[in-house]
Amino acid sequence: MALSVRNRNQFSYCRLGLMTLLLLTLAGCVGVDIEEYAGREPKLDIGEYFAGNTRAWGIVQDYSGEIQRQFTVDIVGDYDGDILTLDESFVFANGDTDRRVWTFKRLDAHRWMGQASDVEGDVEARQYGNAFYMRYPLDIEINGRMLSFTMDDWMYLQPDGRLINRTQMRKFGLTLGEITLVFEQR
Repeated sequence: MALSVRNRNQFSYCRLGLMTLLLLTLAGCVGVDIEEYAGREPKLDIGEYFAGNTRAWGIVQDYSGEIQRQFTVDIVGDYDGDILTLDESFVFANGDTDRRVWTFKRLDAHRWMGQASDVEGDVEARQYGNAFYMRYPLDIEINGRMLSFTMDDWMYLQPDGRLINRTQMRKFGLTLGEITLVFEQR
């Protein structure tokens, strides 16, 4: 049974659309494996880095790169060798404040299990070389509505002791915002 010209064109458009969807899906799955940072210096151990007082300066950008918020965060870290507790106090440029408390349990030299006051469930985090990575769900209020995002959170320790944090805020596989922070030990 032969396809008419019209049916062949519709079939071609459908096939092209499916191939495009497949390529976009595969592109969203490609990422850096944290183990690739294993040999990088200086070595980051979040328990040691965040023990004591830390301050960070950050920005939140939307999908276009426009800065939506600026903030500082003061962190009090308590580390006993197995458990790291981070009490984070945020102050935004517009005067808003927020607080998040993370508790991480060391599983081994490279893995931590974390929980936060506003994150549902356990979060597995990994550290290799100068890098730290975790992915977690987070509900964020935007224009009076609560939206659930997947946070892809990367930290990189710099030779001068500062820690750079880049987080992609994803929804439906699309990056809709980014958060950048620079941490400094006090």
